[in-house]
Amino acid sequence: MIKLRLKRYGKKREVSYRIVAINSLARRDGRPLEELGFYNPRTDEVRLDVDGIVKRLQQGAQPTDTVRSILQKANVFEQLSAKAAS
Repeated sequence: MIKLRLKRYGKKREVSYRIVAINSLARRDGRPLEELGFYNPRTDEVRLDVDGIVKRLQQGAQPTDTVRSILQKANVFEQLSAKAAS
């Protein structure tokens, strides 16, 4: 199963995350199938590849709880339902 999850990177105590599509059995910082965005919790900066995320969600990828809340704040699920209705 493919998951959308956070991949940690950055210096100690200055962490940032990449939002990636990865096999659910792979380790957290393993090689992702695709990098789909960026999240910095210290500044709340978020950059998303919305088209790539919507494509992965349509293929059946499951977001983790944290990624799901980030995507809800960015209204990605509304764009997903709009594309499904088209």
